[in-house]
Amino acid sequence: MTTLHFANARLIDPEAGTDVPGTLTVKGGAILSRDEKVPKGAVVVDCGGKCLAPGIVDWGVKIGEPGERHRESFRSAGLAAAAGGVTTIIARPDTNPAIDTPETLEFVTRRASEAPVRIRHMAALTKARDGREMTEIGFLRDAGAIAFSDVFRVSTEAKAITRAMAYAKSLGALVVGHPQDPGLSSGASATSGKFASLRGIPAVSPMAERMGLERDLALVEMTGVRYHADQITTARALPALARAKATGLDVTAGTSIHHLTLNEFDVGDYRTFFKFTPPLRSEQDRLAIVAAVADGTIDVISSLHTPADEESKRLPFEDAAAGAVALETFLPAAMRLYHAGHLDLPALFRAMALNPANRLGLPQGRLALKAPADLILFDPDAPFLLDRFKLRSKSKNTPFDGARMEGKVLATWVGGAQVFAAEE
Repeated sequence: MTTLHFANARLIDPEAGTDVPGTLTVKGGAILSRDEKVPKGAVVVDCGGKCLAPGIVDWGVKIGEPGERHRESFRSAGLAAAAGGVTTIIARPDTNPAIDTPETLEFVTRRASEAPVRIRHMAALTKARDGREMTEIGFLRDAGAIAFSDVFRVSTEAKAITRAMAYAKSLGALVVGHPQDPGLSSGASATSGKFASLRGIPAVSPMAERMGLERDLALVEMTGVRYHADQITTARALPALARAKATGLDVTAGTSIHHLTLNEFDVGDYRTFFKFTPPLRSEQDRLAIVAAVADGTIDVISSLHTPADEESKRLPFEDAAAGAVALETFLPAAMRLYHAGHLDLPALFRAMALNPANRLGLPQGRLALKAPADLILFDPDAPFLLDRFKLRSKSKNTPFDGARMEGKVLATWVGGAQVFAAEE
């Protein structure tokens, strides 16, 4: 394979916590050195002083295969990811049918080979994601499942979930939960408060997230399972999370880029592109979650990419599908946090690349020697106006349509091979 020498780069190293000028040499699909000397025969890539960082590891991406290929295919998701600086996708199992058997997992693994980026899969924790009977966790793990989750379906069958967690613990498997009390949150489309009341939107209290998290943490304490909360979005859930970590439970947590950069008022006059699960929160909650990412209480930022077609979004707010495409908007949305002074670039890439890779046992997400050469070159200051119809995803449901944004991916490499180059 061609040896690449990245010169004149601004190296963003989330492991060392540094943002410094430097060089990087890549050979055989891995990082060889940071020496300034150009190896004989190497192809020099002049980074022009722009940022060179490990590719994003995006945990919780919805891809429409099987069952909803019209919303997103592995190929379209892969192209969008490469253009957005995402070099590893961790795909969700909430497909149709769910990824709950080794056969289904093998099918999607084969289909994922169409994508230009790496794709790993989570599998369902319970059959059909109905929260009653555990899946064949051992066989699914042998077939390549990287974690187990029922995604947004929260089971009320605590005994069944305890059984699944105990079995996952015996195998060392990671369980991903969605902290939400299903009774309180059923049918809700907004966070309770004055805004939801004025708009007449069915709402849920932020306490539903805390209650769901407290239940899951109690089950984690009971079983000792490795656990990751997919989305923490409210200030009221943070003390429970901090206590669990302080007492030594094997717990991590994530949040979505939308909950870090948008709030409940962005819904405006029932704009369904701003409908999410969980719903957007108050500005106070948003700032509390940003601070929790900065201090490490929350470990991971994800795009929670959820494609939806026009027909499922152009409905009354409470009937519309939740979620947004985000593979291409993830990085520029994250740059809002950088430009606002909330998080520096190493901290952002720690949450977007290093921490998810570490939690999932992957070698990506770092600029260490011998690490996979999954890299992105980007300009954090490049301004642009987002046009959703130019997105590479099949679905175009983004809340950032028409927004002025900063941060452009200039090029992407996976295993040392270039998979994206921005047009001049």
